[in-house]
Amino acid sequence: MATEPGNVLVRDATTGYERLAAATAGLSGALFAVALAALLEIVRITDPVAGIPMVAVLGGLVTLTGLAVIGFGLASRWDYIATAPQESAGIVAAVAFTGIWFCGGGLVASQTLGLSWPLWLVPAVAAGAVAFAGTALPREDIGSTAPAGAVAVLVGASLLTGFIGSTWSWPLDGFNATLFADVVVPFLVMTSALVTGWAAAKTYGGYGARGRHVGAYVLIYLVVLAILAVLVGLILFVVLKGAPGLFRGFGLLTDGALIRWPFLTNGAGLLADVKGIFPAIVGTVWLVVGAVLVAVPTGVGAAVFLAEYAEEGRFTQVVEVATNGLWSTPSIVFGLFGAAFLIPRFGNQKSIVAGQLTLGFMLLPLVLITSREALLAVPDEYRDASAALGVSRWQTIRSVVLPAAIPGVTTGVILGVGRIAGETAPILLTTGGGVLPGKGRAAAVLGSFQLSASPPFVSNPALLDASSALPYQLFALITAGLGGVPNPEQFAWGVALTLLLVVLSFYAIGIATRYYFRSKLHQ
Repeated sequence: MATEPGNVLVRDATTGYERLAAATAGLSGALFAVALAALLEIVRITDPVAGIPMVAVLGGLVTLTGLAVIGFGLASRWDYIATAPQESAGIVAAVAFTGIWFCGGGLVASQTLGLSWPLWLVPAVAAGAVAFAGTALPREDIGSTAPAGAVAVLVGASLLTGFIGSTWSWPLDGFNATLFADVVVPFLVMTSALVTGWAAAKTYGGYGARGRHVGAYVLIYLVVLAILAVLVGLILFVVLKGAPGLFRGFGLLTDGALIRWPFLTNGAGLLADVKGIFPAIVGTVWLVVGAVLVAVPTGVGAAVFLAEYAEEGRFTQVVEVATNGLWSTPSIVFGLFGAAFLIPRFGNQKSIVAGQLTLGFMLLPLVLITSREALLAVPDEYRDASAALGVSRWQTIRSVVLPAAIPGVTTGVILGVGRIAGETAPILLTTGGGVLPGKGRAAAVLGSFQLSASPPFVSNPALLDASSALPYQLFALITAGLGGVPNPEQFAWGVALTLLLVVLSFYAIGIATRYYFRSKLHQ
């Protein structure tokens, strides 16, 4: 290879080559972002770009990246540039390109050529075998660039020639489904951008270990971009759909009040001028608060015993397996348990306390798992230093170990609350009352405590009443509708947005708590 340090021409060509590879990787990232925006309907593939159809523009750019990547590999193989490729691109890359070409060959053979099973398997296997051989057998520079560039050139040519246009559709034989261009085109462009961006990044790194690291970073960045974009897109979609319902009747300095927000402060009663979801909000808050009060002390206490007192052995292994299994148990199973075991013991009717205990049982395994891991992660030096000062074991746990583990414990509680706050099945079976929830008053839990001279000495009738909750109200709206409410779809999206905001509020409180204790720990 041309690696002579005194050759100025080679050194200059290498610098330009690296810049070209970086530009190709950047173009692939931009194509990935545009295709992702099209998939999320932020932009439309039917919109022209400077008078040129967007599909053709995307096809031309994808083809350009594919040809550039192939050229990079050939330039490296013929020693026009200084690189350090390994003998093979690796089994992981070979398997990945085998899967891409196998799926592509099978779809073309079965859906375009009309071959039936098992005839379409022959070209699919052939395409996969060629891709595997073309990746694993040549040197790394060719094995990394040729299959990736071929994918991009094939996709780009299909888009550029109009074979797959903006009005293209593909009825799938044997399936009751049809693929349309507004989904297929962005998906193909994203796939091509991933492989060409990876190959161009490897080229920029000069192949070898450094090139593989750079290529992996590009893949990770693009995948993280896609995840964040989907998350942000989901939130924005719910916000746009739910904002009209959420802010219906909203006003400032109206009717003698500073803020009037009837959707959040009214019920769904017949006399309400604007139907609201206040009882459902209060019910959700009480369910989450009760579940946290049940699960957190119990889970943290059990974690302290397992991490600080119990010896590692069969007992701790059984507990670990059991808690992992419970956390993986479907929520409907917890709901059935609450309906069959808890409801008969609380007046044989749905109630807030039954829902609180059911959700508490769901939250308990995660609190136990994360709290135990957080306690085990505390360095033993903390315990040894405390013991050297003559502090008892319990005082060490209480004053040293637990404060150091609180950020991890809080993380577990945050994750658990985010799950149980949006659960529908347990609430449906243990708490929700009536087909159309939300028409009654909010549960007055704080003002319903009663003292007595006989056990249980403290009672609260409000906890034994059925209540609505945001997930259950949304479920009822979807399945049964809500008579007497104008724009029921708008109302339902308002409930969905409120539920999202409530869950995010719990997350915000938990994150703020975690950062507070972490800052106190580092002082």
